[in-house]
Amino acid sequence: MNLFEDIALFDEGQRRFTDFQLPGTDLRLWEQFFTKADSDRYFRVLREVTPWRQRTRKMYDKVVLDPRLTAWYGGVNGLEWTPLLLEIKGVVEKGAGIVFNRVLLNYYRDGNDSVAWHSDTLPADGRHHAIASVTFGDTRLFKVRHKTRKDVGQLSIPLTHGSFLLMGETMQDLYEHHVPKTNRGVGPRINLTFRISVEAE
Repeated sequence: MNLFEDIALFDEGQRRFTDFQLPGTDLRLWEQFFTKADSDRYFRVLREVTPWRQRTRKMYDKVVLDPRLTAWYGGVNGLEWTPLLLEIKGVVEKGAGIVFNRVLLNYYRDGNDSVAWHSDTLPADGRHHAIASVTFGDTRLFKVRHKTRKDVGQLSIPLTHGSFLLMGETMQDLYEHHVPKTNRGVGPRINLTFRISVEAE
């Protein structure tokens, strides 16, 4: 189910709030949560100064490259927070009413970069927490599906420049999400997912 008009794939979205009212969890979207000027600045600086890495993972009997670039900040093994990331973090925390202590940055260079269906890893304390997802750059679709219930329709959500998506505590328990490849002529996108991790304390 696509809740937005196709035009949303090509613009920066409208300033609006959407509560998707998913069974068993919260999923809320604020479009144009950040101003265009701030979003442009964040995208430009993060793209230029982040020490991006292309990680590898084992898939069956092969080692393959992740189809995107990443960087972790916060926690024992993460990079040290930068003033710019702390600035973004402060705005997100004020909007969410939640304090986060780690952030994962994903850099989708073009339509060939993606992330497969998954739920985020269970934190060390044995329970999931809310995750705040922020997008800067070109629009990409964020797809959501219930793990077991076929009666819950799949969502296809365009995440636009400056948008803020808040996933509730039970989202990872009940749902999977992914960003598919696309043949559309899309430009680069940077996504930040702010998290809570006991290991980061």
